[in-house]
Amino acid sequence: MFKGRHFDRSVILLCVRWYLAYGLSLRNVKEMMAERGISVDHSTIHRWVVHFSPWLLKRYNLRKRKVTGKWHMDETYIKVRGQWMYLYRAIDSAGDTVEFRFSEHRDLLAAKRFFRRALEPHGRPDRVVIDGSQTNHEAIVSCDTTHRLQTNAKHSIKPVTIRQSQYLKNRIEQDHRAIKRRVRPMLGFKSMASASVTLSGIEMIHMMRKQQARFAFNPTPSIAEQFEILAS
Repeated sequence: MFKGRHFDRSVILLCVRWYLAYGLSLRNVKEMMAERGISVDHSTIHRWVVHFSPWLLKRYNLRKRKVTGKWHMDETYIKVRGQWMYLYRAIDSAGDTVEFRFSEHRDLLAAKRFFRRALEPHGRPDRVVIDGSQTNHEAIVSCDTTHRLQTNAKHSIKPVTIRQSQYLKNRIEQDHRAIKRRVRPMLGFKSMASASVTLSGIEMIHMMRKQQARFAFNPTPSIAEQFEILAS
């Protein structure tokens, strides 16, 4: 993955980690590297973030621990090219990230795509807490019905319990803030593709802070140590 790169692996990982984890712009990272005697353009750092974030996340997900059967699902707003778009997210009862998906639209199709994406690696939850969104309710019912019909079980499977309450969504609203806090200094994304990839890296950092992955020999590694393990 790093073979043939002009810069050493440690430099690439450091730039990617700094940009995803902290309230820094690409030019901030460029200046910080220059202070260390390393000349790298901000556009190069951006290419590293876009290229390596999905790869690191894929390797991280292989180590991700199992989530609980009680989920909180919601979407939050992210600006791209001056337009609001939507980041669908779900966390479990322990506060761990279940899944996320960035979408240009906020409709039934987008909600279905997100919930199917969450079901694929984690299976069906016992309960999902949402706000008053009828669209999200319909998406969960539809995906759950399809999933139960496709399951070859000898006995009937109980449908997912859906709880709709504005007051019960505080848990995921608090979790949104960690993502929004990092996105704010970026002053908006320039493209949908760049936003989706960068947000996946930010979500990975958020999961790293919550220690959602299992690592042998070190149960609580730092973010830097987790990057090194994933890249090795």
